[in-house]
Amino acid sequence: MSNQPLSVCYFGTYRADYSRNQIMIEGLRRNQVVVLECQEALWHGIEDRVQVASGGWWRPHFWWRLLNAYWRLFWRHAHLPDYDVMVVGYPGQLDVFLARLLSGWRHKPLAWDIFMSIYLIALERGLDKRSRLSLNLLRWLERTAIRLPDLLVIDTSDYARWLQTTHQISAERFRLVPTGADDRIFKPAVGGDAANDFFYVIYYGTFIPNHGVLAIIEAARILAPEATIRFELIGNGPEKEPACRLARDYGLSNVTFIEWLDQAELVKHLAHAAVCLGAYGTTPQSLMTIQNKVYEGLAMAKPVITGDSPTVRRVLTHGEHLYLCERANAQSLADAIRTLQANPELRRRLSEQGYRCYQSSFTVERIGFRLTQHLAALV
Repeated sequence: MSNQPLSVCYFGTYRADYSRNQIMIEGLRRNQVVVLECQEALWHGIEDRVQVASGGWWRPHFWWRLLNAYWRLFWRHAHLPDYDVMVVGYPGQLDVFLARLLSGWRHKPLAWDIFMSIYLIALERGLDKRSRLSLNLLRWLERTAIRLPDLLVIDTSDYARWLQTTHQISAERFRLVPTGADDRIFKPAVGGDAANDFFYVIYYGTFIPNHGVLAIIEAARILAPEATIRFELIGNGPEKEPACRLARDYGLSNVTFIEWLDQAELVKHLAHAAVCLGAYGTTPQSLMTIQNKVYEGLAMAKPVITGDSPTVRRVLTHGEHLYLCERANAQSLADAIRTLQANPELRRRLSEQGYRCYQSSFTVERIGFRLTQHLAALV
């Protein structure tokens, strides 16, 4: 065994285009792990998952989709060569049940990159107000699923503790693998913001309460008299319309909303950012994670401002790797933007040291190394 590379079956209806799954799979391969992908599409997008969680799970059409996907997974798995360990990708709350059966059939250990709790996401999106039965079912499903794997992968210790408390699961089952950023896509920009007439402050992502987008609009209102500061907000989601309406009500000419961009176009926009924004929400999900956009800003050697939390401070240092402000506090965010605009040396230091921190711990290769070590210990 010691002379052979580790072989992993990456399994499930996981989102093949989602950054977490792409980083984990590529990271394993960069660490000489043989990855056999056994994946079938089930979900049509985030709103599809929300609709199913909100009660669509009882509809025959969903069960037909599920059975079709699982039959194809069963068939794919039956024709795979031998492997050492199975990993269920994100999201995998339903997939773990089939994965436990199939991995047990081959007498292989099972790991699950849980990454995020769908129960918590549903709770934060107000599912309890729409369907208490669906929320209780999700909690039962996740609590049952989390007991099946031999090893659970999560990105932060705070999230692991929440899962332990919520689902009464032993801390020894968890291993940490940070989110990181994909260095095939997010790289230091040549030229940067030096040639810009404006000081661009850029947010991108899903407009959800986790990210505190409305606080960004309020900060833009505070900074409206600063003629050189411009905000770009890229993406979509449930809070986009309220954000657009608030910007219209304030008559803000310093805010531009942009629809979702493909990754190549997104990186072009980020190249002219003076500052990249993180997340400012106060939900448990927001407080327990370090969002992709934070690591991606570091990977591009951009100064990053994000909301303060113990989770962030356990990994990154304020004033050294990034700049922190109070969450859900527009004045604090506005003050942070002013501080960075007025201090080019601070921006330079954050860019250099943030990028150095990223290179040391959060590249695809480093993420893959940590996951490889955890999986090898199972075999």
